[in-house]
Amino acid sequence: MKPACNVATLIERFFTERLMRQRNVSANTIASYRDTFRLLFMFAQVQLRKPPSALTLTDLDATFIGAFLTDLEVKRGASAKTRNLRLTAIRSFFRFVSFEEPAHSALIQRVLAIPSKRHDKRQVHFLTRPEIEAVLAAPDRTTWLGRRDHTLLLLASQTGLRLSELTGLDRDAVHLGSGAHVRCVG
Repeated sequence: MKPACNVATLIERFFTERLMRQRNVSANTIASYRDTFRLLFMFAQVQLRKPPSALTLTDLDATFIGAFLTDLEVKRGASAKTRNLRLTAIRSFFRFVSFEEPAHSALIQRVLAIPSKRHDKRQVHFLTRPEIEAVLAAPDRTTWLGRRDHTLLLLASQTGLRLSELTGLDRDAVHLGSGAHVRCVG
C-alpha cells in the first residue's frame, strides 16, 4: 500500500468536486454531510488525538468508523435512523475515495461493507378526504393571507410537495393558463 493520504484534501475535493460540481446536491444534503464529518472529526480528535488536518485515510478504517457509529448511539443518543444517515454520508465519501485512491481499496471495501442498522420504519399516515377538506376550510378566504394560506394548503395536498419545496418556489415556477402546472426541482 502506498503512503497514507491526507483526509483533509480528500474531504475538500469530495465536497467541492463530487457533491457540489458533479452531483449538484441540495444545500440540505451538503449541510447533513458537513455535520457528519464534523462529528467524525471531533470523535477522531478525542480518540486518536489528531486534528482533522493530520488524519490519514488509514486512520479511518472500518473499526474506527464502527466505533464512531456506536459512539453516536451510546453517548449522543442518536437513533438507528440517524446513525444510518451518518453512515450514508461516510459511504458516499468512501465511494468517492475509491476512485481517487485505488491503492486503499481493501480499507475502503471494509468501510463500505459496514451494514446499516435495522430499525422500525414509521408508518406513513395520510389524511382522509374529510380531514383534507377540514384543513382547506380552515383559512379565512375573505382576507389576502387566508387566500394565500388556502392556495398553499391546496397545492401541498394536491402535489405532495414538502414544506421546503413549497417555500422554495418562486413566481417563475408557476405556469397558469392551458396546461397549468408548477415546476419544482426537489
